[in-house]
Amino acid sequence: MRTSITERISLFTIYSVLCLLMIITLYPLLHVVFASFSNPNEIIAHRGLLWRPLGFNLEAYKLVFSNASIYTGYRNTLFIVVVGVTLNLLITALGAYVLSRKNVMWNNLFMMLITFTMFFSGGLIPLYLVVKGIGLTDTLWSTILPFAVSTFNLIIMRTSFKAVPDSLEESAKIDGANHFIILFRIIIPLSLPVLAVMGLYYAVEKWNGWFYASIFIQNHDLYPLQIFLREILILSSTDNITSGSAVGEQFQIGATIKYATIIVATLPILCVYPFIQRFFVKGVMIGALKG
Repeated sequence: MRTSITERISLFTIYSVLCLLMIITLYPLLHVVFASFSNPNEIIAHRGLLWRPLGFNLEAYKLVFSNASIYTGYRNTLFIVVVGVTLNLLITALGAYVLSRKNVMWNNLFMMLITFTMFFSGGLIPLYLVVKGIGLTDTLWSTILPFAVSTFNLIIMRTSFKAVPDSLEESAKIDGANHFIILFRIIIPLSLPVLAVMGLYYAVEKWNGWFYASIFIQNHDLYPLQIFLREILILSSTDNITSGSAVGEQFQIGATIKYATIIVATLPILCVYPFIQRFFVKGVMIGALKG
């Protein structure tokens, strides 16, 4: 199709802006990748933008993977993510199903009370007292059970379930199906894109979570991966990784260890996201709030 000069200029401007935004978004990750593979001496002396590794070096990754804390952090984080996301999706789906039914008594009241929690909460100290009172402190369950449901995700999933035609539910009831059969064999299979998006939301939240773990957990053997990453980046605690090196070498290799640890902690989510991304737009649109 023939386009006018104005349309060509508009397209060129749009694509230029999109490419610029892509570079701005992608460069910080590339900088970390390049720095993690760089020579420690050269990366310390380097100033300005980094467009390639400065002297290819894998020593930082060798030291990171030789540290037992990485594997302990991975084990704890994987437990939190797998168990937490499974529990999140199960409870969110059960709650969304009940709230999406039209014949449930006091449905609007329940929805109003649940929505109320999005804007008002007791705060951190009451939450800590509750977690301590039920004996969850210093356990991985303290990062799972108190956060079993996200109100925002519950509302999105409820809206998605309400979009399923009532005729399917009525036909299932005529055939003798109960609510569990309707939910797990009809509603959920038709809402898989939304569940995939909710699973991604929950998984990223669990994987990146460190704040509540730092409050509820004192045992180092139960620290998730992000607490270990925080100690390296913010507290500059790389002594346990570089314990076999000289003082000068510890300082030099410590700079690249920080970058290598970021990559190790981020890589799993980056690998999972492309497989779920195709559900992302569809799931958000299906579960979007409608006026």
